[in-house]
Amino acid sequence: MQIQLTAVGKLKEKWLRDAFSEYEKRLSRYCKLTLTELPEARLPESPSAAEIAAALESEGKAILQTVRGRLIALCIEGKMRSSEEFAAMLEQTALNGDSTVSFVIGSSFGLSDEVKKRADMRFSMSPMTFTHQIARVLLMEQLYRAFQISSGGKYHK
Repeated sequence: MQIQLTAVGKLKEKWLRDAFSEYEKRLSRYCKLTLTELPEARLPESPSAAEIAAALESEGKAILQTVRGRLIALCIEGKMRSSEEFAAMLEQTALNGDSTVSFVIGSSFGLSDEVKKRADMRFSMSPMTFTHQIARVLLMEQLYRAFQISSGGKYHK
């Protein structure tokens, strides 16, 4: 399976980059992972709603150019799933012949409506709010956990 992760912004803190790299290494046994980091739109300190909408639209167009295969948008409106349900969804995707899954994580203002409409699935990791940088590491951990669940590994208890 090929996993395409498109994220707006970069991981700024070393500890986040280290955590991401650790899960990237672990996932290499199960899938081919490709990361595309897109620049965050520049906004003033207190942007207007129109400025935010324009930034999201610009970021959304860039995101959609990277997407291959099934698109899963991480957004607050998405459906929450347990780790087991997430693993089953990935398994079913593979069984359906979709060898590529694209996950997208937007900027701190989220994702454009265009990206959400194009998404095959909207996924929420929690009712809590996380920075988009932490969400990226959490997604990597959940991807690793899902592959461990599917393969009968001992990581998931």
